[in-house]
Amino acid sequence: MTWTMPAEWAPQDRVWMAFPRVGNTLGDDAESADEARNAWAAVANAVAGFEPVTMVVDPSALAEARRRLSGEIELLEAPLDDYWMRDIGPTFVIGDDGALGAIDWTFNGWGANAWATWERDDRIAGFVAESASAVHLPSTLVNEGGAIHVDGEGTVLVTETVQLDPRRNPYATKERVEWELKRTLHATNVIWLPRGLTRDYESAGTRGHVDMVASFARPGVILQHWQDDASHPDYAVVRQIRAVLEQATDAAGRPFEFIDLPAPTTLQDDEGYVDWNYANHLVVNGGVIACGYGEPDADGRAAGILADAYDREVVTIDARPILARGGGIHCITQQQPSIDTTLPVVERVLRAHTTDRFA
Repeated sequence: MTWTMPAEWAPQDRVWMAFPRVGNTLGDDAESADEARNAWAAVANAVAGFEPVTMVVDPSALAEARRRLSGEIELLEAPLDDYWMRDIGPTFVIGDDGALGAIDWTFNGWGANAWATWERDDRIAGFVAESASAVHLPSTLVNEGGAIHVDGEGTVLVTETVQLDPRRNPYATKERVEWELKRTLHATNVIWLPRGLTRDYESAGTRGHVDMVASFARPGVILQHWQDDASHPDYAVVRQIRAVLEQATDAAGRPFEFIDLPAPTTLQDDEGYVDWNYANHLVVNGGVIACGYGEPDADGRAAGILADAYDREVVTIDARPILARGGGIHCITQQQPSIDTTLPVVERVLRAHTTDRFA
């Protein structure tokens, strides 16, 4: 069986999310907690305007979820530690027989961070796989969905400081990681970026998730975060990443075309240099859910670039409460691609539960 991860602009059945619960990420006071809940709900309600949304909710947060979410959003109860669905949930793939698969990466709190707990989160990928009637495909690679980005044709972007992180995969080599990505995603061309954004290496960061830096708009075309203020440390970072990508080609041998996503003008907040970017967006059926930062000119410019790149409607959500907690809109969502609906439902479900599992 060959499994392939479709591009994010491929047709989708739904988007999966997880709702905030009391814990380290939520905040220490009621105002901070409301800010987080409202931000997650705003994203979910925006996505629901384009396609179905399923929200995994810790039992302790069910009342809060019902209060803030559209009645169109499906709620599923499951115990949670945190609520970054891109990372704790599965990465969906499609088999060459049309079956839906769900890769369950090994999760260890973004590299065994001292502040993180993950006993419950490590079970969410399996829970989502079962709920979606997908083949559960375990992987021993410590990885997160935000640490990969594919073009649907065999090219995948990764970051040396994530997959080769000694706190994630202490015995990994590039060759071993590439073998696993080929086995799970059908990645035939792995492009190793040297690092991620500067703030992503602070205590609450992921140490270099690619979805804060770059994404594919279509095969051969990369949307890249671009910082043009030389006083920001990411000025050098984005140019280092561009230099690597300019020397690379995709799985078909094509050199890349680049679309810059200029950073907002804000450079710092109370914690230091910001990682505000527009690369961390979600593509949905007929639309794009984009990060906004309270800067009308910069947000509008980014929305226009994304609309042109995807030829879809763009909805901008204030993502500052999400970025302040360590991620963006892409990080809190996970798309489930559509499968071959010409097969009868019974046959699709039967295939999903009888296909050989990964070793």
